Amino acid sequence: MDLQYTYAVARVRAKEVTLFNAAVIDQLLACRNYEQCLQFLIEKGWGDADTPLEAEAILACESEKTWAEVRDLVKDMSVFEVLNYPNLFHNLKAAIKLVCSGSERTDVFYPDTVPSSAFLLEKVKERAFGDLPVMMAKPAEEAYEALLHGRDGQLCDMIIDKACLQAIRQAGKESGEEVIRSYSDSYVAIADIKIAVRCAKTGKSADFTKRALADCASLSTEALARAAANGVDAIREYLKTTAYAGAAEALEQSPSVFERWCDDRIIDSVRPQKYESFSVGPVVAYALARENEIKTVRIILSGRLNGLSVASIRERVRKMYV
Repeated sequence: MDLQYTYAVARVRAKEVTLFNAAVIDQLLACRNYEQCLQFLIEKGWGDADTPLEAEAILACESEKTWAEVRDLVKDMSVFEVLNYPNLFHNLKAAIKLVCSGSERTDVFYPDTVPSSAFLLEKVKERAFGDLPVMMAKPAEEAYEALLHGRDGQLCDMIIDKACLQAIRQAGKESGEEVIRSYSDSYVAIADIKIAVRCAKTGKSADFTKRALADCASLSTEALARAAANGVDAIREYLKTTAYAGAAEALEQSPSVFERWCDDRIIDSVRPQKYESFSVGPVVAYALARENEIKTVRIILSGRLNGLSVASIRERVRKMYV
């Protein structure tokens, strides 16, 4: 029995009480307008005393709070690295596109990645791909060549996106933590399903789709690619035979319901950590729950700002962890 996380788990249990549940989300949805939504969040303790009454400022503050809390609870943050891989690989993609286009923009990067966006940009400029982490070196060079010489932005994106999924899967396979293994497999499988649906809607071949998909334990990429070549209905029929049958039903309803199902499935994959007491799992689940909560609030605020109906916004609202 591992006792090193007992204090952290006890702290997390106390913090879980402050997470938004479905009832609180309903209260936020019931606010009359965008401004009242912001005021509701302030009253719930979101933001700091000097945070502007602006959505992105408040949401960014809450994300920063979350990771500050996690760092305070856990000495070894290496277990959380995989959660940041999507942002890290996004930054690599952005660096390649900036260098190939000659742009000097800096507002396209996610902050606080390891390696930093500045490091990635420097290495791409120098074409020093061997200085990048092993999981990024070869894909970065291939994507760079595809964009610089082939002018193929789609291939550049595909190479980096697949490398990200492969890195997430490898991290899951190597992790001693069940929560990371479960999260990694679910994340890659769901990303593969999204890729297959996108390829089906744009008429891509089975070979193209197969090249874009990353292997995972709970889906056959061969079968998924073949289905995608025959359209979204064929994908739905294949998914009904897998652990992701819920995706088939969501695809029948609407794109927004499908996107919601994808995020809900990630939360479902870590939900068992609510009953774990002697591992880092509950802390990982808490971090994911907070990010899911912040994403849901962003969806509600964006919907309000753009004049969407409550029914339309509700269709997009994610499942809460608590």
